[in-house]
Amino acid sequence: MRIIIAIDILDGKCVRLTRGDFGTKKIYNEDPIEVAKEIADNGIKYLHLVDLDGARNKKIINYRILEQISLKTGLSIDFGGGIRSNDDIRIAFASGAKQVTAGSIAVKAPDLFLEWLTRYGNEKIILGADCKDRKITTGGWTEDTDEDVANFISRYHAQGVKYTICTDVERDGMLTGPSTGLYKEILGTVKIKLIASGGIATLNDLDAIRVTGCEGVIIGKAIYEGKIKLKQLRDLC
Repeated sequence: MRIIIAIDILDGKCVRLTRGDFGTKKIYNEDPIEVAKEIADNGIKYLHLVDLDGARNKKIINYRILEQISLKTGLSIDFGGGIRSNDDIRIAFASGAKQVTAGSIAVKAPDLFLEWLTRYGNEKIILGADCKDRKITTGGWTEDTDEDVANFISRYHAQGVKYTICTDVERDGMLTGPSTGLYKEILGTVKIKLIASGGIATLNDLDAIRVTGCEGVIIGKAIYEGKIKLKQLRDLC
């Protein structure tokens, strides 16, 4: 199981939100590049870089930070947040992203999402499946839909999607444990590379995620709050 560390960027700084609420912003470091270097120095290979400014403005914003992290570390970067147009995704890949996560576009412009899937390939396009009470949510978690998350993932898997990040928004930033039941259910019906996100607080949570069969897990707030140390993850990478 891949260990993936999250860096969320807002106003050019490394922050964390609780349940996606911008009003809960907590700044952990003024320099995301410094954080990325520390992650890489601890032997971790994968980074989930989220452009919160982009998510809020519905277009890519922090691509210069992506570019600098790509140039100054050996991290394999999955980039998401505000990817809504052909220009956005082109800029993300040109700036060093190895993969791009697209969620809102898969809901609002499915034809464009599938075009990207064909153009760039299913190794490079990750389906973002963020949910509240099992229902897909978009627009930086501000817009709700009626689509069940398991059905959403299954539908896109049938159209060629290989990777998906499933975030339980109600658990994100809460440090209350992951949605293992949901992940087991999804993987019981769809043979997809599922990346778990939201609620991770302890190393035991990582063990619980591993048992579900998830291909990867994203850790964010637990790192920044010192619940899990980067050095503890070295042997797991």
